[in-house]
Amino acid sequence: MKFKKYDVLIVGTGISGIYAALNLDSSMSILMLSKKELTLCNSALAQGGVAAVMDKEHDDSELHIHDTMVAGQFKNDPDQVKLLVEQGPRDVERLVEMYGVDFDRNEDGSLALTLEGGHSRRRIAHHKDTTGFEIETALIGQVQKLKNVSVINNSVLCRLEREGSTFFADVITTENGAHEYYCSDNVIMATGGIGRVYGFTTNSAIATGDGIQLAYNLGAEIKNLSYVQFHPTAFADRKNQECFLISEAVRGEGAYLLNCNKERFMPGYEPERKELAPRDVVSKCIMEEQKKTGSDEFWLDISYKDTDFIKHHFPMIYEKVLEKGYDMTKEPIPIYPCQHYLMGGINVDDKGATNIPGLYAAGECSHTGVHGKNRLASNSLLEALVFSRLIAEDINAKKITHTNGELVDYDMSSPDGKSFPEGIPAEVRQIMQRSYFVYPDYEEAERGLKRITKLKELLDNGSFAVTAEFVETKSLVTVAYIILTEIIDRKDTDK
Repeated sequence: MKFKKYDVLIVGTGISGIYAALNLDSSMSILMLSKKELTLCNSALAQGGVAAVMDKEHDDSELHIHDTMVAGQFKNDPDQVKLLVEQGPRDVERLVEMYGVDFDRNEDGSLALTLEGGHSRRRIAHHKDTTGFEIETALIGQVQKLKNVSVINNSVLCRLEREGSTFFADVITTENGAHEYYCSDNVIMATGGIGRVYGFTTNSAIATGDGIQLAYNLGAEIKNLSYVQFHPTAFADRKNQECFLISEAVRGEGAYLLNCNKERFMPGYEPERKELAPRDVVSKCIMEEQKKTGSDEFWLDISYKDTDFIKHHFPMIYEKVLEKGYDMTKEPIPIYPCQHYLMGGINVDDKGATNIPGLYAAGECSHTGVHGKNRLASNSLLEALVFSRLIAEDINAKKITHTNGELVDYDMSSPDGKSFPEGIPAEVRQIMQRSYFVYPDYEEAERGLKRITKLKELLDNGSFAVTAEFVETKSLVTVAYIILTEIIDRKDTDK
């Protein structure tokens, strides 16, 4: 079997994958795999912005580090947090100066920085309420100009094996189901989150944890996968699995949280931080208020603000909730917590490298240690930028023999086999929603893990045909297995 060789294989085309490609040496041959089209990723869904110390007159690195550590319950790696915060402004500046990202500006031309929950200063650079999409599209435009980068859309990495120092990849093109084969001495996993393991999530349809599953089966260390963030203000639409997010920045600009009686309740739980407490705190307060009132009806209200102010700051959110029948300039928006972000993942060092030589991970699928148990708002895009650049710099520093698309012989087992049973993803989502939503339910987690273990054994040993659907299902089961195992292992220490 012939494998076409590249210097670097990047799995995922969100901001971390794209930014890594832009920072790799132009003499290297790079292959990028995009699961769908380039802009379908969690990066493009990011609304709030990028947190960085850009206003050094009113802010400093120590404050940003402190806010990050507090939000993460001091379970963060302090050295990694320091690295993130101190190097972050450099990458934000490069977005503007090198790649033309259009952040909002004040009248004097300075960055219009906003405030979000958990931050003690205004340090969020943003483009209205579509910052992720603005950055993603700007970077895509730049990477498409690079002659050394090839991108395959609608492609799923279904198997990854390693022999010697070379990784061998079996890639499915989902448009026709065909298998194609590539190899590289360097692989960057940038596959995003695991949201689709839950019944309700803000994540895109492709967030099934594929990179984590592939790295795990290759022997990479997976750390703190049970550190899952539930965002407190997703639009309360119980009919759709993918929930529209109401950005943290809405609360940052003064929105109130209301209970079923349209009463403000956060000051009773958090007298100082109120609605601007970190996300996990706010979600837990909502759960406590639900117990108190007996109702899961909650609202977010910014209608007391000027209409033009709301429409100018949150044009996309305004239009989205208007489509759902609510005018946020005149009335509260129905909200409820749902799965949003993963703080754990493929464990990496300060260069984004795993315990497997040549294998790197960046973005949400990685565990850099910067977030601790809860991510501070808008630190995710910063992490994606800083650590993907550090990965590129590490690869650049190596002596690479440029491959120029040479063909390599390698035997990989046949993907043929029987079809796997239907309904497994839906069952996994039900188990996860019952076992771990804001708070773990240890009895449900133990029951769920028994069933998930059986499903994992079935998929691992069942000789099923390797299709895109099978890969995603195996990923969901593997992710659920690791999360529930961690939850039960930490039962006594996390209480």
